[in-house]
Amino acid sequence: MREIPAASGQPAPPVTREQADWAIRFDYHGMTAEAIGGEHGVSEAELGAAAEAATAAHATVGRRHTAGELAWLDLPEQRDEVREVETLAAEIRERCDTFVVLGIGGSALGNTAVHTALAHPFHNLLPRERRGGPRLFVLDNVDPSWLAAFHEVVDLRRTVFNVITKSGSTAETMAQLQCFAGLLRDAVGGPALRDHLIATTDPRGGDLRRLVEREGLRSLAIPPGVGGRFSVLSAVGLLSAAVAGIDVRELLAGAASAVSACAQPDPRRNPALMNATLQWLLYRRGKVISVMMPYSQRLRDLADWFRQLWAESLGKRLTCSGEERSVGPTPIKALGVTDQHSQVQLYVEGPNNKVINFLSVARFDRDLAIPETFAGLPSASYLAGHTFGELMHAEERGTAIALTAARRPHCTHLLPEVRAHTVGQLLMLLQLQTAYAGELFEVNAYDQPGVEAGKIAAFALMGRPGYEQQRAEISAAARPHGEHVSPIP
Repeated sequence: MREIPAASGQPAPPVTREQADWAIRFDYHGMTAEAIGGEHGVSEAELGAAAEAATAAHATVGRRHTAGELAWLDLPEQRDEVREVETLAAEIRERCDTFVVLGIGGSALGNTAVHTALAHPFHNLLPRERRGGPRLFVLDNVDPSWLAAFHEVVDLRRTVFNVITKSGSTAETMAQLQCFAGLLRDAVGGPALRDHLIATTDPRGGDLRRLVEREGLRSLAIPPGVGGRFSVLSAVGLLSAAVAGIDVRELLAGAASAVSACAQPDPRRNPALMNATLQWLLYRRGKVISVMMPYSQRLRDLADWFRQLWAESLGKRLTCSGEERSVGPTPIKALGVTDQHSQVQLYVEGPNNKVINFLSVARFDRDLAIPETFAGLPSASYLAGHTFGELMHAEERGTAIALTAARRPHCTHLLPEVRAHTVGQLLMLLQLQTAYAGELFEVNAYDQPGVEAGKIAAFALMGRPGYEQQRAEISAAARPHGEHVSPIP
């Protein structure tokens, strides 16, 4: 097994013995030629040849951070912001039954991932005295049936909404805001918005910031230089976590330990840099699909968060030098063991164009024994005396064995357990991995021109002022109704 210790950076802050026991391990043996052969795995010689590019990627990320460009790397060191979030969260926990995030993309996926990982799996179903605070909902779509149904099951008088958009102009979020602000005024009246709306947005500009000032709303700032998909450890993700009772200080401490772990320019001592390098090398060998497969129900939504991070950051038509390449690995999600019965057949015997990224948990926070309820039944009785945790681990190991035998590259991030410290580590490791990969692919990992093109078209179609020319162009290009449509008899 090739394993990188997570705490290899120098200098590193002192950690307690307990914190050292929480270090995530990265096992990349399943990506090597030694494990799966030279045709599909990376050899020691290839790693050596890539060391210069990897070191340069590490240096560029460090240089950009020093220049103040990568403010998301400073989020683990927040102090005043954390106190502000904790104070506001304590107030919300006391006075409302439901807390709702209005956002989309980077303003929602991280909130869901952290909540699923660290809150009770059935948080919203617990009685108030057990959950200790409000129910949490993240409304990250504008499907009218879904939003209308939500309105039917919530008491707006006991609900607080957190509207999140850095630009203050995200169409989906601003539509949600207008909808629920209107409903709040009807249901509550008086100071409805001041008491029931919290805005998380740019500290100075944008329409949402102007609304904050006009209506006297409570607000939190998204730091300049922190883009949406890198914002989970800012107020964007911390407020909903704190409202749910999650220890946000431990979350940030875990992220800080990951930054220290990735201080070294040598990929063999830097887990995020090693994974970025291997993913880049394998992409050049035709492994263009990246599957994230947690073997933990708690981590399932972290795969959704990673999909945006990997896709928007690396999927680019142009390189930084303006060369047209259209690069980027395609991220997809799977869940162990659920998707062993829906996806693994393809991964093992389909096209060998994927890298499988396991998220593994050494110790579950609770376990269940399997009793011998049906003695003498061969398909069931052999399981008696084991636990569901043992079964989960056996299923995961079995999948890895099958992938190795089929010469399919795979790697594992092993979490000692799922807790705020390890989740914070993992979030930061994956963000750093993405930053390094952006340099290796020679693309800007922080813009999203393809997304912007769709936004502009939507603005035009909805009649936003300033987009009249685009609306005219869309109308001129529209095909006749019914052309190329196959009717269903």
